[in-house]
Amino acid sequence: MSTETTSTPTATHATFVVERTFDAGLDRVWDAFAVPEQHAQWFGADPGFEETEASEDFRVGGQAVQDGQWHDGPTSRYVATYTDIVERRRIVSTYDMWVGGEHLSTSLSTVELDAVDGGTRVTYTEQGVFLDGTEDGGQRQAGFQGIFDALAAYLAR
Repeated sequence: MSTETTSTPTATHATFVVERTFDAGLDRVWDAFAVPEQHAQWFGADPGFEETEASEDFRVGGQAVQDGQWHDGPTSRYVATYTDIVERRRIVSTYDMWVGGEHLSTSLSTVELDAVDGGTRVTYTEQGVFLDGTEDGGQRQAGFQGIFDALAAYLAR
């Protein structure tokens, strides 16, 4: 009789939407997403994260990579591929996340931008599959709201 424990692989599917209106014009918000030097200043720019690799190729078929380690914590790797870009309107990408070397998730994300009175409304929709009980999407949604806080701080400069 074996004493090894086996686990059954699982896949949890989740969709969430985060919508926020930023106090900045459409061109400014678009550039924060589309210009690699600007994007790097707010996306994943957490002081608790030590980046070891970063690249951004903002074009259909291009990739974005961010790799590093949380201080006193696990490694994290993000690899995205841009699949659709409509200037100043929409960005669609697929991305994979690894934490501590384990494949955490694969997601389809859509960023939609709309000029509105007083600024720009950004609607972020993510459809993800979270693997082997590592997450159910709730942490990702909360994390993305924090990313929008970082974008707001960047746009306020």
